[in-house]
This record gives sequence, structure tokens and C-alpha cells, in this order.
Amino acid sequence: MTDQPLAGRTVIDLTTALAGPYATLLLAGLGATVIKVENPAGGDPARGNAPYLGRAGLRLAREEDTDLSVSILARGRNKLGVTLDLKHPRAEGVFADLVRDADIVVENYSPGVTQRLGIDYPAVRELNPRIVYTSISGFGAEGGPGSGKAMDTIIQALSGIMMTAGEPGDGPVRSGLPIGDLLAPLFAVIGTVSALLQADRTGEGQHVDVSMLGALTSFVACEPFEALDAVGIPQRTGQTVPRLAPFGVLAAADGHVALCAPVDAFAHGVLRAMGRDDLIDDERFRTRDRRVRHADELHELIGCWCAERQVAEVLDALTGQGVPAAPVRTPRDAVGDPLVRRREEVVPLLHPEYGLVDGLSATGVPIRFSAARAGLDRPAPRLGEHNDHVYGGLLGYSAERIATLAANSVI
Repeated sequence: MTDQPLAGRTVIDLTTALAGPYATLLLAGLGATVIKVENPAGGDPARGNAPYLGRAGLRLAREEDTDLSVSILARGRNKLGVTLDLKHPRAEGVFADLVRDADIVVENYSPGVTQRLGIDYPAVRELNPRIVYTSISGFGAEGGPGSGKAMDTIIQALSGIMMTAGEPGDGPVRSGLPIGDLLAPLFAVIGTVSALLQADRTGEGQHVDVSMLGALTSFVACEPFEALDAVGIPQRTGQTVPRLAPFGVLAAADGHVALCAPVDAFAHGVLRAMGRDDLIDDERFRTRDRRVRHADELHELIGCWCAERQVAEVLDALTGQGVPAAPVRTPRDAVGDPLVRRREEVVPLLHPEYGLVDGLSATGVPIRFSAARAGLDRPAPRLGEHNDHVYGGLLGYSAERIATLAANSVI
């Protein structure tokens, strides 16, 4: 589609698991032609992630050839799938043909692996000086502590984020969302597109190096935890945030409500919603600094009021006074929101043979353009599904050459 921002750009996707494939998914959603390269012996390990979706619906184990992992169905959309054993001696020439006219390579191997395979940035740059070569790893090109291998939980532990949630004295709290795996790809896409713009201007590509630890720790550093600690403000405050009082998550009779009212207008609106206009001029709650000083009292007052009412009643009262408030939703309810559906920030999941699947959702491209289109509307490929299209149609290999490569387990 020529109306997409990255239309005409080609990405060679050497990634597996989540962090790398999410980055290339976004590039695909922005219109790039993404060629996902997988080992012919099994492909991306995510193809083995339960649950699987097929003719009989969802299963915990793969029972038919058409059963595909929900992970790969979500992360493989809008990509062309080819196979290539990068360890095979005859793979070097095929890989060279793939990258020679490409714009971008994205990989998320552990440091040192691409060099051993002969597919690192210096090797690719010799073939294509304009290439933007993006690496996503746990700790960056230099490697990291211990085994040097990183999973999301390891990154969460090292970043400090596990000690920012929960009550004081609690053990570490792991985010249920793999935030390290999902944050690094965003920076990788920003870096890739920025380097692509520079390459257009200078004619020279470069290596873009993004670490999961650096990405997540940089987010932790957005909050002034060191300053808070220095002045005696707790870093872990549970469901409320005393330094922004009233602020936090409060229990209602049938659920929970998120409340954000740190400024005077909002805080006074909360008191009016409670029918406690008399407290607006109370010396404990009249100004922001005083509310912070008496945060426990204020949150207890609001908490008692909420606990006696249904979520809907609490929200009606708060929003009626212009106070920012919302129900705490389950993931299922959240991804079904008509607003995010209409904006295609969340989209239905597609199976390549069975089409749309009721009740299953996947991420869209949460960016709207006024003069361009972004989206993920093609299903994930089967392993090696586009070998003929890419090797034959795009690279010009003969049918005989493709058959020989397949017979020798190169592809």
C-alpha cells in the first residue's frame, strides 16, 4: 500500500520470541515489507507457545497441522515468512541476496551470535552501506551480568521496577505485562526510523543498539524516586499515592475505581461529589501541600464513601464534578472497548485458514495519521509460506534452485 508511511521499505526480520517480533510487527503495520527469516527446523520458538488456535478452536496442545500458536498469529501478522538455516554453509549467499537491497535488518540474538554467524553489522554493511541494522538485546552490545541472557522477569528485577509497586514492606511485585519485552521494541522502532531518515539524507546506514534493561530503567528514572527517598517520601505506597492526594485506586462495593485529583479543582470536586462541601475550606484539605500532609485521613474518608456505593454511582458523582476517574477493568473488558476497536488500536485476531476468530484480540498500530494508513490486516504466515514468493519472485531464483536449497535443508 503506497499510502503507508514505510511503504517501499524492506525489513529483514531475524527476530524471535517477543521483543524483536513486536518491533518488526510495528514496522509492518507502518507499511514496510517485512520478511521474517526462520530456521526451517521449527522456526521461531514462539510457534511452540500454547495455546494454539485451529479448526476446533483453542487448545493447550497442537493436534492438527492447522493449529497455530496464538503468539505467532499475533506477532507474525503482515509479514512474509521464509526459512533459512543461517548456520548452513550455503546460507551465506542467500542471506547476502536478502540484505543487498533491503533498508533495515532487525535482530535480537544474544551478543556475539551474529558475529559467529557472519551476519553482524560489519558484515551486512559490506553488502549494503545504507542498511539500518537494529539490535535488541537484554543488556546491549556489551553484554550483561551473569549468563548475559535476559528474559522479561530478569529485566524487571534489575531495572528496579519490581520495587515501585506494592505496599511498603511487601516483596517484589512483578508486572503481569512483560513490560521489558514490550518497551524496548518501541525505542527500537524510534531508533530505526530515525536512522532511516538520516540514511536518506547521508547515504550511510548505521547500527541501532537498544537494550531491554536500558529502556525499562530509563522509564524508572522518569519518576524522581531518589529525590522522594531523600525527603522521606515512601517509594512504595500501595493503591494510593499520598504525595498526589487524593490519587489512587479505591474499592467500591462491586469493584474498584481509579481516581486522579491532585490539583485543587479536582480535589474540591471529589469533596463536592461526596456531599462534603464543608471540607473544602478545612485546613487539612484546602491546599495541595496540606492534602499531602493529611493524605491518609483524606484517602480514608474517600475510601469509606466509595465502599458503600456501586462503581457506577461513584463514577457518576465524580465525573459529574469534572474529576478524572474510571472503573478498573479486566483485560477482556478493556480490549473490547468500542473506542479502541473503532480506532483499530485493538483488532480481531486472524487465522490464515479460518479467518476472524470471535473473542480473540490482538494489538493494532496505536497511531492515527491524517494523511497515511497504518494497520495489521494480513494473517501470520505458516513456516516458510512465502519461500517461493521471496526467493523466486523477489530475488529471482529459479524453481530448480529453490528446490535444491530446500532439498539440502538450506531453506
